[in-house]
Amino acid sequence: MTKLRVGVMRGGVGSEYAISLRTGGNVLKALSGEKYDARDILITNNGEWHIDGIPTTPAKLSQHVDVVFNALHGKFGEDGKVQRILETFNILYTGSTPLPSAIGMNKELAKKYFSAVGIKIPRGLVVERGEEVSDVVARVGAEIHAPYVVKPLSGGSSVGLSLAHNSRELISAIEGALAHSEKAIIEEYVRGREITLGVIDSSGGFGSYATPPLEILLPEGKLFDYDQKYNNLTHPVGPARMSDAERRTLEESALLAHAHLGARHYARYDFILTEDGPCLLEVNTLPGLTDTSLLVKSLTLSGLSLPGFVDYVLTLALREK
Repeated sequence: MTKLRVGVMRGGVGSEYAISLRTGGNVLKALSGEKYDARDILITNNGEWHIDGIPTTPAKLSQHVDVVFNALHGKFGEDGKVQRILETFNILYTGSTPLPSAIGMNKELAKKYFSAVGIKIPRGLVVERGEEVSDVVARVGAEIHAPYVVKPLSGGSSVGLSLAHNSRELISAIEGALAHSEKAIIEEYVRGREITLGVIDSSGGFGSYATPPLEILLPEGKLFDYDQKYNNLTHPVGPARMSDAERRTLEESALLAHAHLGARHYARYDFILTEDGPCLLEVNTLPGLTDTSLLVKSLTLSGLSLPGFVDYVLTLALREK
């Protein structure tokens, strides 16, 4: 029996390099068996490509793999750029295609996209490097009430995310976010319960289904930032407690967002569940698959192991032939 050659693409040129290594490492372990011939495609921080430790180029990948499992996160890997490269060389890959990836990565554009179909989103505005700080603070104060959630316009893993309660903290938060991105987005702090869930495409090619929702169990005023996600050994996450009606509304919003965006194979959607219903914070079109990642925890609640999930996603990618 000929094994399917799966290239696991990890690393990358952005700030989520270390998390991508962990996601890719887990995928490589999930592929250890008689069905797959797993190949390690490492993209270094300076953009060099390697396959199983040997320097290579995107043009040569198709000689070594039948399909790529994209385990990159953030800049270059999740914003449509690497997807365009893979399509240029007719290489099958997992995850969303270039346009949905680019839209999902740009938080301002994604919010407009979701708002257009009636999904509730936080109020917010965008600032960029070079703007006068006093003008920014005045503009924010005129449009949004404190506290403020500040984050890079493009990025994931909650890198550069912070909460500001006043103008002094706002300036510091903006500077921190702009250290990771040319632009930052400042949003109102939406009070409620933070809920996240995955959406996975059906094997039949029609529709998608939602994974069990998880609740971020943090005190009000605390954000689920990078440290909470990856450096906190207690991992304040558990199954979401909600009524059947709340769950239906949440799932409907996630499925609508997924379909309207045109996301492919799988994605994760983060919400605040308010008294008026779900408010969509953002989409992650290539969520982490580390041992502590939210989607992995949600998959476990549904009874699906990571090897089973990886196998399923690869069948979805191979369907694109």
